[in-house]
Amino acid sequence: MNETLETIEFKEIPGEIPNRGLLQADINLYGLTYMQEVSDAYATAPGQPPGAHPGIHLEPGIWLHVPLTTDPANAQTVARLATIPHGTSILMQGRVFPPFNAPPSFAHESIVPFPIGNPGHTFPPGDFPEMNLSIPSAFRTPPQDIPNVTQAWVDNPNVVLQNGLAGKHVISTTTLHIETKSAQITGGGTSNISFLQGAAGGPNADAARVDATFWIETVQLPDGARKRQLQYTQRVILDFNGLSWPHVSVATLEKI
Repeated sequence: MNETLETIEFKEIPGEIPNRGLLQADINLYGLTYMQEVSDAYATAPGQPPGAHPGIHLEPGIWLHVPLTTDPANAQTVARLATIPHGTSILMQGRVFPPFNAPPSFAHESIVPFPIGNPGHTFPPGDFPEMNLSIPSAFRTPPQDIPNVTQAWVDNPNVVLQNGLAGKHVISTTTLHIETKSAQITGGGTSNISFLQGAAGGPNADAARVDATFWIETVQLPDGARKRQLQYTQRVILDFNGLSWPHVSVATLEKI
């Protein structure tokens, strides 16, 4: 577990990105490049001074807008292409939902693992004592490095997103949902270096599947001014030791 500081920088890709069609007419994509940097808010890395905020995650990538297509038959979509230094590349595609004039609601998200290929399996309570903050554990981030984490956060990381709306008047929300494997959209997937994927039946930390939801929000301030806010929840399913481990990241970011 980590409490984090995060920035995402977006840059527009100038002009159209043409894709040639064979079974349908050509299409043009439009896109943004981005650089995501995540660091630890409280931990100190060996050899670094206090407050240095050691890096946790670095992700260069591209967001694309894909128009309606007839072959395959898909409504307009968005796609995110990302490369992670651990040795994983992901391509997620999904929908942009119509905006609504209210704050978003957040579904419950669990970090409890399950047997590979069996997400409906439920383990007995107590099988993972590391997830109970009242039980000391050497297999958990030191308490001083996560001073604000509560049991509610562990049980449902999306509570952090709800807390991020406290005292804010959200007047408009646009929702994007993307995933690497979709029953409705052809394409997408993950690719891992040999070390992560491992030999047959023995992955070290195979990023098997990813899904994410982004909320682009307009917040009205007390003086009537408005600002943009981005919230997201992302789940990476990491397969190792016979289990699928949900690696969940959440954040609330303000546009500057």
